[in-house]
Amino acid sequence: MFPADEVIISPVFELEIHHCEPGGQARVGVLHTPHGPVRTPAFMPIGTRGSVKGLWPEQVRDSGADIILANTYHLALRPGAELIEQLGGLHRFIGWDGPILTDSGGYQVFSLAELNHITDDGVTFRSHIDGQWLHLDPVSATRIQNQLGADIIMAFDECPPGNAGREAVAQAVDRTVRWAAGCKQAHERDDQALFGIVQGGVFHDLRRLCADRLIDLDFDGYAIGGLSVGETHRNMVEVLNEVAPHLPPNKPRYLMGVGTPRDIVAAVRAGVDMFDCVLPTRNGRNGYAFTATHPLRLRNEKHRAENLPLEAECPCPTCRRFSRAYIRHLFLAGEMMGPILLSLHNLWFFQRFMARLRDLIPSGDWETLLAEFPVAADGGLSRIDDKGACE
Repeated sequence: MFPADEVIISPVFELEIHHCEPGGQARVGVLHTPHGPVRTPAFMPIGTRGSVKGLWPEQVRDSGADIILANTYHLALRPGAELIEQLGGLHRFIGWDGPILTDSGGYQVFSLAELNHITDDGVTFRSHIDGQWLHLDPVSATRIQNQLGADIIMAFDECPPGNAGREAVAQAVDRTVRWAAGCKQAHERDDQALFGIVQGGVFHDLRRLCADRLIDLDFDGYAIGGLSVGETHRNMVEVLNEVAPHLPPNKPRYLMGVGTPRDIVAAVRAGVDMFDCVLPTRNGRNGYAFTATHPLRLRNEKHRAENLPLEAECPCPTCRRFSRAYIRHLFLAGEMMGPILLSLHNLWFFQRFMARLRDLIPSGDWETLLAEFPVAADGGLSRIDDKGACE
């Protein structure tokens, strides 16, 4: 376990680990980037095309978010990395002066595009926007992210589907490592941290193999990819407990695309520092509000005359000013303000949740967390196995 007054610093970006859960893996720290600090564990709102849907950057910042995520695949297709670079880089283009992470575009290539073929050299695919045939590989994915100028960029990887068999997953691991080495060689900016992505599905030995080979390449941080793609919660927790403590303790660990409160708790307890997910804004646009006790579906008839905030103790602008009845009216009337108000509330909820996690990790008081946020129940609090304490 790191003593509270000991600082562990990454050789490229500074990662300060201030506290660890007594006898466990959960940790609290600060990741320093060229555009400011990120308090960890951190939740990153998604700005896929350069905006967190419906919200001003100031509203996202006021929710407590230190860092946002933007999508390389979508920005490369429209408006194009060259134009963003010409206009001063992604921070200036989208009006966000804090840290940004961009993914490599690999997940979107495999999930959205009509694939032509995958080889060890990369992926040829048809754009979902205009049908144009395109090619993405380690060099081009890294070049695009260099042009965008985010603080943290991701290696190009192959993310197999959740039901993929062992042979397909093993091939994806091999390609992921080959492509990661190509990304590191192509990376040209020393003001951007490059993260490798650990793949391997639910096969623990493949996860360890992938992690070991990426650690040998010495990335600035490490992500765990290929989860929340169809596996069970138990399988996810097992993989996290196997992989996260195995990653270098002095570098940030990022779990990609996972964002329910119970999944975040499980990952934090395994030693993960960073998260992203579309749930706060996507669910908000669909009339779904997160609260500490249970979700609210604002289209339901029972909210028609409720002169209550979404959550009594929530300090967000939505809860301070508007009733459930009004928000329900906005959704039924097709007014765009409804999705905006719920998205804003949900962002505040997730940042409140992360802040409380950071408060309680030094004491390991998970019972208090569950008492305050029952919605996070069954979040891996009964550990499947014991990998030892953070060290």
